[in-house]
Amino acid sequence: MHPMLNIAVRAARAAGKILTKNFGVEADFNVQAKSQHDFVSEIDKAAEQAIIRTIQKTYPDHSILAEESGALEGKTPEHQWIIDPLDGTTNYLRGIPHFAISIAYLHKGSVQAAVVYDPLREELFSATKGGGAQLNGKRIRVTKQRDLNGALLATGFPFKRKDLMENYQAVFAALFEQTSDMRRAGAAALDLAYVAAGRMDGFWEFSLQPWDIAAGNLIVREAGGLVTDFKGGHDYMQNGHTVAGNPKVVQNLLSKARPHLPASMK
Repeated sequence: MHPMLNIAVRAARAAGKILTKNFGVEADFNVQAKSQHDFVSEIDKAAEQAIIRTIQKTYPDHSILAEESGALEGKTPEHQWIIDPLDGTTNYLRGIPHFAISIAYLHKGSVQAAVVYDPLREELFSATKGGGAQLNGKRIRVTKQRDLNGALLATGFPFKRKDLMENYQAVFAALFEQTSDMRRAGAAALDLAYVAAGRMDGFWEFSLQPWDIAAGNLIVREAGGLVTDFKGGHDYMQNGHTVAGNPKVVQNLLSKARPHLPASMK
C-alpha cells in the first residue's frame, strides 16, 4: 500500500470509531452554527483531532487543511493533507446513517492518495494517483452510461449561496427532464465515491469546499471518470463548482447546464 494511503486509512478508521460510538446517542454534542444552516459539533472536532494526531505522529512537518481547524502550516508545505472529519454533519446529528470521513494527501498541490470512509457501512473507498480506485480493496469503475437519458445523478443544494439558487433550480429542471432521477443525500464526498463505484452516473454541485472535493476527485478520476468545473476546466478546487462522472455523462451534463448558469460560471 502507498505509505500515505496507509496513514490516511489509519486516520480515517480512528475517526470512524469516534463517529460510530456516538452515532444515535442522545447526548449534548454542543452543536454550534458556523453560518446559517451550517453546523459543527464536538464530534466533528474530536474526529478531526484523531485524524490530525494520526498524521502528525508519522509526519509532524506536513501541512494540514482541515474543515474545523483551518490551515495548519508545517515545515514542509509541499506535503499537505486536506481533511473533512465528518461530511454530512446534519445527517449525523439527525440520526440519518449517511455520512463519511474524507482525507486526501497532496504533494506540491497534486492529490496523490485519497480515502472516503463510511464507518457505519464499513465501506472504504480509496485511490492512489496512477494506482486505480478501490472499494474495500476491490477495483471500482465509473458506469458506461453514454448520455443523460436514463442516467441517475447526485447533487447538493447550494444552501450557503442563496444567490445561486435560481440558477441551480434552472439547471436541476433541465437535467431532471432528461435523466431517470436525481439524488440529494447530503454528503458530497460519498456522492463522488458513489460515482466512482458506478452507483451514480454523475454528480454536480455549486460552491463546494476543498475538503468536500479533494479525496473524491482522485477516486473518481482513478476509476476512469472525469471531474471538471462548469467551464469544463480544472478550477473546481478553487471555485467549488463541481461536475463528475464518466466522460460522456460529464460532457452531456455540461452542455445541458451551461445555458442556465451565471456568466461567471460559464
